[in-house]
Amino acid sequence: MTKMVPQLLTESDIKNQRKDHLSSDDLVGFNVSNSFRQFNQMNDMFTRAYWDESIKSPDTEAFFNSYRADFIPRRGEGFNQKDFALRNASWLISDIISNRGGEKGLREGFQAAIESDTEIAPNKVLIEDVANQSIEIKKIAKLFGADLVGITSVDKRWHYSHRVDTKTFSAVDNELPADCNSVIVMAHAMDYDLVDTYPSALAGASTGREYSHEASICMQLAAYIRGLGYEAIASMNDTALVIPYAIKAGLGEYGRNQMVLTPEYGPRVRFSKIFTSLPLKKDVPKSLGIKEYCNDCTKCAKACPPKALPFGLPTEGSESPSTIKGVKKWSANCEKCFGYWAKIRTDCAICMRVCPFNRKYKSPYDIVWRWLATSRFRKLALIWEAKRKPRKRLKPNDWWN
Repeated sequence: MTKMVPQLLTESDIKNQRKDHLSSDDLVGFNVSNSFRQFNQMNDMFTRAYWDESIKSPDTEAFFNSYRADFIPRRGEGFNQKDFALRNASWLISDIISNRGGEKGLREGFQAAIESDTEIAPNKVLIEDVANQSIEIKKIAKLFGADLVGITSVDKRWHYSHRVDTKTFSAVDNELPADCNSVIVMAHAMDYDLVDTYPSALAGASTGREYSHEASICMQLAAYIRGLGYEAIASMNDTALVIPYAIKAGLGEYGRNQMVLTPEYGPRVRFSKIFTSLPLKKDVPKSLGIKEYCNDCTKCAKACPPKALPFGLPTEGSESPSTIKGVKKWSANCEKCFGYWAKIRTDCAICMRVCPFNRKYKSPYDIVWRWLATSRFRKLALIWEAKRKPRKRLKPNDWWN
């Protein structure tokens, strides 16, 4: 029987983890102070909307209801019945997985890890070449549909101190098999044209589509690894914060818009992960020059309707319980951000749409701009971007037509 261990760290554990990961923290720009505390998933905005009276409102109730069959279309292009119908259909596979454990208080993939349908093979495949095994795993992940894949080591600082029992909306232990010491992180690219219609219910189809894709992909890859005789836990937004893991796995850098910016897709990605005991070679986190560009660019903050995104350099601290403590970074006003989502009855990713790194990278124009933006010549990229004719939002009706 696999031994399960809780993820709650003591102060001594945190200090030791900080010492163990100091070099990689510096490389990717993590600045973790002595006031660091693991994040309790009870405090994420979606969970708080169920138990925190300061967040609950008719708008939040209408927001959650809009993902069900009794949704009420709103006025305005991009918010009619077919827009909501497409958005909700895009979530279908993810919803089937996340709802199946409801009677046990498990919202799989979001507030609990995805329960495996595949037994671990009794005999382990002998791994003679760890580097080659990592290449194979990335090949299989891309076969199943992942767009980017990186591998890193488990760092329990980024694991939730507690997960959420969605039946009682109470905090419960967040456990992981003790022999899982590697994390496979996968990025799933969102549809460029759908993203271009944000904010709209139609654009929300780009989100749901990738959650449904990643649910399938990470479950299939986990089943493959279990077939090799090793533990593998499929995970989406559950168990641990995926952004630090994506950065540690070398897939991108943290941006002002609170997203991981990748060289291939900018912020237009969703992430899933697999915790596994399979021996794998770890990737190295990369300093890509993207964060330095964000230091000088405030396009996302200026475009944010509720003014939830920060200007200036990264800082440590926010009084909001939905902000992790003890990490120096750009932090959004989560309450303002989610309040706007609730008001429009769908997710808003204007900050993703307007990000200068949100490009297709198919033209020499975009490729040269990215080279400048991530080099010591980034000031030229900032000037170039400022003089570029603003890319207009794609009207939802134009997408349909």
